[in-house]
Amino acid sequence: MRLQTKVTTLIALIVATSYDVSAFTATTTHPNTYAKRSITTELHAIGVLARKAKEMSVRKYVEDGVEENVMAKVKEMKSGLDSVSLDGDEAGPLQQALTKRKGTISLIAEYKRRLMDDKAGYIDEIFSPKIMSPTFREFGATALAVMADERMGGCTYEDVAMFVEEQKKAQGDMPGPLPVISSDLIVDELQLAQAAAVGAKAVTITLGVVSAEKVSFYLKAAKTLDLEVIVNVATAEQAQAAVDAGATLICVAGVDGAENKKAVIADLIVPEGNKAVCKIANIVAKNNQQLEEVEEAWICRDAGFNAVWVSDALYKGGSDPVEHPGAIIKSMIAKSSVKWASPKARSGKGEGAREYLGDILM
Repeated sequence: MRLQTKVTTLIALIVATSYDVSAFTATTTHPNTYAKRSITTELHAIGVLARKAKEMSVRKYVEDGVEENVMAKVKEMKSGLDSVSLDGDEAGPLQQALTKRKGTISLIAEYKRRLMDDKAGYIDEIFSPKIMSPTFREFGATALAVMADERMGGCTYEDVAMFVEEQKKAQGDMPGPLPVISSDLIVDELQLAQAAAVGAKAVTITLGVVSAEKVSFYLKAAKTLDLEVIVNVATAEQAQAAVDAGATLICVAGVDGAENKKAVIADLIVPEGNKAVCKIANIVAKNNQQLEEVEEAWICRDAGFNAVWVSDALYKGGSDPVEHPGAIIKSMIAKSSVKWASPKARSGKGEGAREYLGDILM
């Protein structure tokens, strides 16, 4: 029972943070080659379990009956697959929004109803979509994502729809509506139809959970529904494979540290004639109450990333005004640098986040 619980927890961590299983060994050098190979094999097995669990969930959804609006999207997708091409088009609206601010960093804010905590397990204290949706928009996020996996993030596609509807209310305002990304562990094209049916503008695919060949298929299937695709990668090899498959939105996920993230994209070769690639860094939440993630966002910006994807780090600070998710967003996209400011020091221990982020909010 203890082993089963441990495996279940690891699966939860993999999916809840959009990690690819290879990410757990991508930045670690193990002195024992045999031991490293053993660890990689075990994590691959856990990744397979995560995929199988999701496939079972999709089958259950089909058995319970697929909604008419989703079936309509499935038919639309199937009818367009034969004629769709990934060549020649300009970047989609999401990619354009994420890359239009040269010399700055854009931010994708991910919403979950519950978070995974190392000590407390799941934490169910996140504000509702009605509160967080305008917060993401008003504090400067370029897009928002919803972890559309009920077991891992506490959200469903109904939550995606709620964010879509709230964002529509900002039509004609400044800032205007944010594009909504459905962040699910996709193992079947039916999930693309679900995302499109509730109004999402993009989805995430994790290379490693599915093959590069499958990524290419999903890119084409998504295009028939006017969905953009962010491909999660954890190694330089995966990043290149994703680009070769036709991906133009790459998210380095499950890799801790800005320098390690930079290494994943450093030698990326974009085939001649292809659209430019938007590079996104997934900021992994640190297991402390400091604000190192803000500094990492600045370093990623200076390292050539176009955007950061931020999830759990938005919610770990508590109720303090400068630890509010909106304050974290605003500080990450600020035109500051680790050369001039550091968000690490806190609670009156010299200059740092409490004072600096307070200035940003003014």
